[in-house]
Amino acid sequence: MSDEEIDRIFQALATATRRDILRRTIEDELSVSSLARDYDMSFAAVQKHVAVLEAAGLVIKRAEGRERLVRADPTMIARARALLARYEELWRSRIARLDALLAEQAGTEPPHDDARDPRTREGE
Repeated sequence: MSDEEIDRIFQALATATRRDILRRTIEDELSVSSLARDYDMSFAAVQKHVAVLEAAGLVIKRAEGRERLVRADPTMIARARALLARYEELWRSRIARLDALLAEQAGTEPPHDDARDPRTREGE
């Protein structure tokens, strides 16, 4: 992804309303008017939030008669998730190197990476 695409994604996710719209449209395709009913703001303001999400590629808007239906784009959400996973891996790698350095200085074995990874805990 380009820097501009990444910026648009994170800017789109920077407000609670847009994150909520994204969550709701992952679960179901909704009209802009039905989205707007649940927020204490004007219809035009909700349309602007949807436009920001659409510009970031996080939702797709289509016309059906007089309504504009909005649904999340799982492809772009997966791309954003992969980007965050790369950042997480960089962070984990740095922590592992720091653990190894500290263990070397203390004369002990560094902890195993899986022990720190909450996804590898038993039962998850």
